[in-house]
Amino acid sequence: MKTTLVDLFTHNKWANLRLLAACAGLEEAQLKASAPGTYGNIADTLLHLLAAEARYVTLLTGRVLDDPIHERKGFPGLDVLREHAVQSGDALIGVAQDDPYEAILKGSFGERTYKMRAVVPLVQAIHHAGEHRDQVMTILGQLGVEQPDLSGWAYATEMGYDYDAS
Repeated sequence: MKTTLVDLFTHNKWANLRLLAACAGLEEAQLKASAPGTYGNIADTLLHLLAAEARYVTLLTGRVLDDPIHERKGFPGLDVLREHAVQSGDALIGVAQDDPYEAILKGSFGERTYKMRAVVPLVQAIHHAGEHRDQVMTILGQLGVEQPDLSGWAYATEMGYDYDAS
């Protein structure tokens, strides 16, 4: 069933994949480029974005995605990141379809325990991805590389949603 929450996470997956596609033609030196005020270079930022997204999936579902990526393992290449963007994107859309608004998550990170509503990591997943996509877009702009349009308007157009942009 389509809901607003499902569409938000569908846009998130779409934007991640669109950004990865825009980076596919970059040279190694460009992937290692960074800018002040960003997380790091393009490769590290994309890896962090998608590794964190996989951790949100685990937090929300208890499921670890296939062949997990992690910042400590280093940059696995854009093809691997694309596979993970599809996996984590689909998993988050699945969580959104279940709308776990009232669900309470309990567990621990190391020695710290937590108890929170599922909405907290859902909101953080959207915020975190947008923040890091923007950082990569900033670096692309500074490199003179064409930036993909990741806006809601571009998403609506591509999805065939009716709206009047005039």
